[in-house]
Amino acid sequence: MFELGFADGWDRHYSKMDSTKQKRIWKKIQQLKTLLKARHLKQSVPIFVVESGQNRICFREKEKAREILFAGNHKQYKRWYSKFF
Repeated sequence: MFELGFADGWDRHYSKMDSTKQKRIWKKIQQLKTLLKARHLKQSVPIFVVESGQNRICFREKEKAREILFAGNHKQYKRWYSKFF
């Protein structure tokens, strides 16, 4: 079981979504407590991505804790991860 934390500004896009999308994303975030597999943002980068419909959730994992870094749609996700590369 993982402990969840939230980075500053993780909800920049999430807070502007309608409540239906927010509920779906929040449910997926809660699943991150037990989720075993997720894909890497890019090889050798310690950030993982899970999908919830057309939305993406990015997080960093440190031992038994996961920190949510981003939650938003695919277009917002592309802009967010382009900051890293």
